[in-house]
Amino acid sequence: YMKKITIFSLHLWYGGVERCVISLANLLAKQYEVEIVSTYKIAPTTGFEVKDNVKITYLIEKYKPNPEEWKKAVKKFNLFKIIKESWQAMVVLFLKKFKTVKAMKECNSDIMISTRILFNKWLGKYGNKQAFKIGWEHNHHQDNTKYINDLLKSCVNLNALVLVSNSLYEFYNKKMVERGLKCKCVFIPNMLDEIPEKTSQLTEERIISIGRLSYEKGFSDLIDIFKKFHDKYPTWHLDLVGDGALKDEIQKKIDDYNLTTAVTMHGYLNKMEINKLLSKTSFYVMTSYTESFGIVLIEAMAYGIPCLAFTSAQGANDLISDNETGFLIQNRDVEQMVLKMEQLATDKNKRLALGNKARQFSLNYSRDIVKEKWLDLLEGKA
Repeated sequence: YMKKITIFSLHLWYGGVERCVISLANLLAKQYEVEIVSTYKIAPTTGFEVKDNVKITYLIEKYKPNPEEWKKAVKKFNLFKIIKESWQAMVVLFLKKFKTVKAMKECNSDIMISTRILFNKWLGKYGNKQAFKIGWEHNHHQDNTKYINDLLKSCVNLNALVLVSNSLYEFYNKKMVERGLKCKCVFIPNMLDEIPEKTSQLTEERIISIGRLSYEKGFSDLIDIFKKFHDKYPTWHLDLVGDGALKDEIQKKIDDYNLTTAVTMHGYLNKMEINKLLSKTSFYVMTSYTESFGIVLIEAMAYGIPCLAFTSAQGANDLISDNETGFLIQNRDVEQMVLKMEQLATDKNKRLALGNKARQFSLNYSRDIVKEKWLDLLEGKA
């Protein structure tokens, strides 16, 4: 008898959580019958490659969430558009709850995994009582009391909560114990899909940053920082990988700073194209305001690339050892970030020393190590 696992995801397009969902489904598909139930079908295909033996079920194919369209209609004060987009938003919200709850009630899997607070709540309330129910938390709470309380409440009827960083594990484990909740906290990091055989030589004058072009990723700040750095080191190039709502705004800033030839906005790239860029990169810069894990950092480290990040990207603090595998910059200090970038740009030996240690550290996130942790939880050994 092959146990069945169902993972509930909001969508399967481009994004950190979506990528983790697909990686986990692929990882477990040998030992288990694996299905992903996706609320929305945002694009004709998935953002990342899914193995043939993983089943995908989409609950809503006709409608998509429309927050950006609604905001535009309000901004332009187009009454017809406001009514149209508001109506669609209500339909989407109704279908999201109705269809997801129905899918959870009808699901006969042995193990059910939720990927967000709202799904945790529904899974605990409506999911099969016999199933082993897991919440999988991908966000950092940022000391937001409401968020912390909402997450803890959502776990009341779950068997386990998986946290992607050790600091989050320690934080929520303490809270669960304080509140007398039976839900067990388990630390399982996100994983590398592969560990490259060849690392970057760190010789090319290239910097990279990867992520969704949204406010919390801080890409607008990155352009300000790169401008200061580029004034002194005009031969260096920045590769920006990702797509999102702030694309035009960031492109405008690049043009206004006359950095059009020094910065390439690649948009969405597949894994192979990203790996090609990483193999030619000398260091990685993360300017996120918040980050629960930062799989992009581990991927860069696997290529032997030193990483720089602000400590505000909480997940980076668990991954980067300051002056060992890269640099952590306190208080979003822009001048300090520029100084560290200049240090790496001018000192190849420093780049290599940090990069070698970064590569060694990344091996802790291999598929085999992470798989073992998941299997321990799923088989009741964790």
